Amino acid sequence: MYEHLTVVKHPLIQHKLTLMRDETTPTNHFRQLLREISQLLAYEVTRELPMENQRIKTPMQEMDAPVLAGRKLALVSILRAGNGLLDGVLELIPSARVGFVGLYRDEETLEPVQYYFKVPEALEDRLVIAVDPMLATGNSSVAAIDLLKKAGARDIRFMCLLAAPEGVARMKEAHPDVPIITAALDEKLNDKGYIVPGLGDAGDRMFGTK
Repeated sequence: MYEHLTVVKHPLIQHKLTLMRDETTPTNHFRQLLREISQLLAYEVTRELPMENQRIKTPMQEMDAPVLAGRKLALVSILRAGNGLLDGVLELIPSARVGFVGLYRDEETLEPVQYYFKVPEALEDRLVIAVDPMLATGNSSVAAIDLLKKAGARDIRFMCLLAAPEGVARMKEAHPDVPIITAALDEKLNDKGYIVPGLGDAGDRMFGTK
């Protein structure tokens, strides 16, 4: 349906996502599950990273062995909820450079408002992975990608936990060159712009705020 969208249907991801959707799951478990899912999703996002051979010596002999090529990739968290995904990916790729895009959603207009932007240098030479648990209206995600492209990023991937059809369509319209990797494509948005069936507000559930 959407050629730029990849829904990762791995059983472990789907099981953990169900636990996260459950309204009785406490904050500490929610955070842990999000970190675990982010690591599993990261395998898919980084599947085609460029490689090169490096000469090493094992206890047995010398050999040419594959290592990651080029500049270290950049992970960019769309604050605040993006940090839940960021933490898990960083455990998997601790050498990655890290950036932050601060956006909040105006509850009246549903439009994003920027309040912070700090990213690594030389984005044009790095794979940039933007992370945010929810792709709902797509307005914040599109605004974040706009900022990253203005900062020089050319190879961008967007990783989220849940996506709504409206958000996927909005991203395709604005940034058809940015692949989306997610654990689930849900049914729709409600009249307040929240994903249904969804899991509520990811930031509130992660940090225990209302």
